[in-house]
Amino acid sequence: MTTANKITLTRIAMIPFFLYFASQPMFIPDKAAQAQTMVPTFIFPTATVIALILFCVASFTDFLDGYVARKYNQVTDFGKFVDPLADKLLVTSALVLFVEQGAMAGWMVCVILARELIITSLRVVAANKGRVLAATWTGKVKTCVQIGGIIAIYLYYIAQGAHLYQFFSQSSAQGDVLGVTGLITPLATTAGRPIFLTIVGWVMTLVTLYSGFDYLRKNWDIIKDGAVKEK
Repeated sequence: MTTANKITLTRIAMIPFFLYFASQPMFIPDKAAQAQTMVPTFIFPTATVIALILFCVASFTDFLDGYVARKYNQVTDFGKFVDPLADKLLVTSALVLFVEQGAMAGWMVCVILARELIITSLRVVAANKGRVLAATWTGKVKTCVQIGGIIAIYLYYIAQGAHLYQFFSQSSAQGDVLGVTGLITPLATTAGRPIFLTIVGWVMTLVTLYSGFDYLRKNWDIIKDGAVKEK
């Protein structure tokens, strides 16, 4: 097995650890401190920080395995198949957790996952015809936008969690009670989700949709040939 493929498999192996930390609550009340002071108190979001670090390291390996494969002529069909699969596993894991945590709208994640399933099915059909669909520039942009969007969402929650931690550590009990809503959901939309997170979600969704359209347009012959019944 090539070094590039080993790096890709390492990224897949990191996903369970990422899932563990990413699934922890982003805002964790400190019940012990609250019981003593009678003031709402929050714990610094250490688990979210670790999840972000793991996600960034795993995402960096996406660049690293591609660089190693090109530099040392280690491009293989196995790598072309496993590399995008590893990306999808990492990104979709984060997105599904975002829905549970209220960071993204469920329909946005459904649209993103639908695109991934459609293109993955197209790859399978192409493989049966002896073709391997390498990543296009729109696919690479989509991956970068998704990774950047996920990092931005985590940074937002880490900043909010750190703000809550500092706020309740230094403020009076009256100020804490009055300020907590504004701290957690500044500039909230009608759906109760911060505008920043809504914008990030829309950008990720629209770029993903365009990438899927570009894949289908460039490989429409595969679908068209499959729709024609052989005589």
